Amino acid sequence: MKESAAIVFVVDEDSSVRRAIKRLGESVGLRVMNYGSSQEFLHAKCPDVPSCLILDIRLRGVSGLDFQQQLMAAKIHIPIIFITAHGDIPLTVRAMKAGAVEFLTKPFRDQDLLDAIQIALERDQARREREEEIAGLRERHARLTPREREVVAMVVSGMLNKQIAAELGTAENTVKVHRSRAMGKMQAQSLADLVKMIGRLEFPDAKYA
Repeated sequence: MKESAAIVFVVDEDSSVRRAIKRLGESVGLRVMNYGSSQEFLHAKCPDVPSCLILDIRLRGVSGLDFQQQLMAAKIHIPIIFITAHGDIPLTVRAMKAGAVEFLTKPFRDQDLLDAIQIALERDQARREREEEIAGLRERHARLTPREREVVAMVVSGMLNKQIAAELGTAENTVKVHRSRAMGKMQAQSLADLVKMIGRLEFPDAKYA
């Protein structure tokens, strides 16, 4: 991943903290965009690139944890690094359980923040690649005819061609034609490949080798 293409967003009411993080990020070639509040961040037109959010957990109005929940509800899946001036174990546990990458207490080491940013950006890049893969699979699957989808579903369930033919009341050769055409449209090189593709469609968040 090209670091110059990624963006680190910072939401913190303390302008000195925002400036310090911006300087730190830019010193290693990262693009950093600062915001003084969660609403300012929400109303901004953020580029659609790999990114992460450094978020102060104690914001006025909506807390950082509440804002994390708002982002999740809005299906904004951006990795979050929480920062706080007060070490609070219950808050840390809640943040991490909700998917935060890291929870750093001020003052934190520059390298700890940079390490967390790297992990967060890699996580977001992986999510984007996964979503792009799923979108491509859905597009190819949509090209299948209803009968081809039926055959594929039976094939991946482990049924043999002759069993599928008996189930559908058709000839085995006809099933073979549907299966071959479906595999071609899905760009599957083998039965195992097809099974993996359908599995990815049914369980997009699962990890496949």
